[in-house]
Amino acid sequence: MKILTLCYEYPPLGGGGGRVAATISKALRDRGHEVRISTAALGRHSTEEDDDGLRVQRVGSFRQKADTCTVPEMGFYLATGLGPTLRLIREWKPDVLHAHFAVPTGALAWLLHHLTGVPYVVTAHLGDVPGGVPEQTGSLFRWVQPFTRPIWKHAAEVTAVSAFVANLAEQAYGRKPEVIPNGIPLPPPTAPRTNQPPRILWVGRLSIQKNPLLALEALAPLRKDAWELHFAGDGPLRPDLEKRTDELSLRDRVTFHGWQDAAQVAALMQTSDLLLMTSRSEGFPMVVVEALAHSLPVVATEIPALQGLIFPGENGSLAAANARDLSAAIQSLLQAPAERQRLAEGARESSTRYHLPDLAARYESVLARATQRESRL
Repeated sequence: MKILTLCYEYPPLGGGGGRVAATISKALRDRGHEVRISTAALGRHSTEEDDDGLRVQRVGSFRQKADTCTVPEMGFYLATGLGPTLRLIREWKPDVLHAHFAVPTGALAWLLHHLTGVPYVVTAHLGDVPGGVPEQTGSLFRWVQPFTRPIWKHAAEVTAVSAFVANLAEQAYGRKPEVIPNGIPLPPPTAPRTNQPPRILWVGRLSIQKNPLLALEALAPLRKDAWELHFAGDGPLRPDLEKRTDELSLRDRVTFHGWQDAAQVAALMQTSDLLLMTSRSEGFPMVVVEALAHSLPVVATEIPALQGLIFPGENGSLAAANARDLSAAIQSLLQAPAERQRLAEGARESSTRYHLPDLAARYESVLARATQRESRL
């Protein structure tokens, strides 16, 4: 098949969703398919580049930050991306379009389908469905949801990265997506950690959804324990986070690494002892799967997306989303290095459930079905 991957963000822009688009595209390429990428550029200038053998077309979108894309910037991506992507389709003649994120990318796929007849598949990640991240997109979906219904109606196939996201999509649009969790190529086994003090890693956008301030509030009571906290990420909450770090007198224990690319995140994981996730909501958090593959136990807040991913006593622990309970969960592992090592071994084993070639084969089947049937009208 000739597959054109559409995603409004693609590494090094964006977070986990962009990395998923890249990973799946490369896995499909490795299975013998021709794959190209159409995405947004940083700023207003369009570029073309090679990403490990994949041709990547980036269209100027006026996006200003690598880690964050505003609603107006998404709109610019749709406007500036239509012409170049339409030309690419007419010249290259792909068999199917694979749109990551129903909003905004799905809107572009829907329009391209109606202009060219090429079927499209939508993969939903979380914030692109109503109810996924209500604190950030609730007001947006109140007025755009009627306009997003055609995206789901006319898609030849729809998938979602977790059962939680699939249920939200079905409630909003009446279509049940096939659930295909995110996968990764497994890195080499990691040697046991011997850090003193133990290193706690937090990865993601510094945003309301990711709730990084909770990490500080949970660790502040543990001053008598030895630990370091490393934030890998950037975003609108960074000034508040740095201010709160100073207020809690934790500056000597907290390091802000800023935005990190995939290789830099992997290097941090290889030298850390725990991954801390404080999110209010997630679709299917790639950072957790990556941490497990690097033999990192995970301490996280209890959210639906982590059901079936984090198993307490096997590869990490879950706690209610408040400072007291999360603090207790962290402390129990800080004070038990042997238990951390046991969970590290379990983390690596549990990550094999997300073996990339198996999941790529499932995407291959979905995309093949899309080429063999007419889109729903």
